[in-house]
Amino acid sequence: MRILLFFLLFSVTAQAQLAPFIDFNGYFRTFYKNNFRQLEFQPIQSFVAGDNMVAYLDNRGDFKLYNGEEIIPLTNMNVQFKMSDNLLAWNIGPGLFYLDGKESKMLTTFSRNYVVTDSLIVYEDTRFNTVSVIYKGRNYPLFQVTGDLFMPEVIGDDLIAFRANGDFYKVFWRGRIYDLGVWMGDIKFNAGTSMLTFNDPTHRTFAIFEDGEFLDLENQYVNAYKSGRGFAVYEDINGNLIHYAKGKKTPLSNFTASFWDAKDDVAVWSENGSVYGFVDGQKSKISSYIPKDHQLKNKVFAFRNLMGGVSVFADGKVTEITTQRDATYTIYGNVVLVELFNKSFVVYKEGKLYDA
Repeated sequence: MRILLFFLLFSVTAQAQLAPFIDFNGYFRTFYKNNFRQLEFQPIQSFVAGDNMVAYLDNRGDFKLYNGEEIIPLTNMNVQFKMSDNLLAWNIGPGLFYLDGKESKMLTTFSRNYVVTDSLIVYEDTRFNTVSVIYKGRNYPLFQVTGDLFMPEVIGDDLIAFRANGDFYKVFWRGRIYDLGVWMGDIKFNAGTSMLTFNDPTHRTFAIFEDGEFLDLENQYVNAYKSGRGFAVYEDINGNLIHYAKGKKTPLSNFTASFWDAKDDVAVWSENGSVYGFVDGQKSKISSYIPKDHQLKNKVFAFRNLMGGVSVFADGKVTEITTQRDATYTIYGNVVLVELFNKSFVVYKEGKLYDA
């Protein structure tokens, strides 16, 4: 059955930092502005949350959105939905719509696959065999094919790398398309926000896309690379870990790291059994051990501590949230929500802990 997709962009506070959860009584609650609020008085069916909003199906299956200030009823139809920190999409029938401000606009009645990121809605239109993107309320065609449709190679928060007809690779960024070149094989891209990294098979270099330009950072391939919010981290052929941002390279480690990661505004890596972080140009030691698991988002690094609980590195310091083993945790904005074994919750925000 063809699917109707409704896309919705809400103007929400950039630092809403919602942290929704279902407590031990089955109540749907959220942490917002240093307080806990109950959103529904009956059990809900499901929810998905981003930094600035949460979409959910209530007890009757009605689809709603909470943006920190109000609950907005969307539809009582049976829906499936996707969302990012700022964009929400849901499907009901055979057409494709999105809301630009307060005006609902139809894109196509023949939609299929789609992806929603913080600034982009990328979708297939099977009627014209096209792939297009919505950016800031405008529709931009990316490519059209005569055979089977396929989605772009990589979709970041605000940019897309894709292969058009004739194996011509291109990049969409902020409403413009930039030509990369022709290559018969696959190129492994990594996309962040306004940063794209890849080993360039044409010139045999390690390259980036930044501010509308393709630049070579190394004159040969590198071992691994990741893109953040306006920066790149990569491991060169000698095992050196390097941070790049705005024309400046900063060595992070001269030792081959057994573990490293980068996302949004944070880079973390291991060195001699310890873990270090790099945020806002500052290097900090986080732990003297390598965590079993971790999460990165915005300027927060949450990780499993030695006791099996959860600690967080944020604002230049490490805070222990809990030592309770196997507690689950999620980052929303710069807030960390931790669920304990008895369905109680602890929230970390700006160095303080709040108990639900």
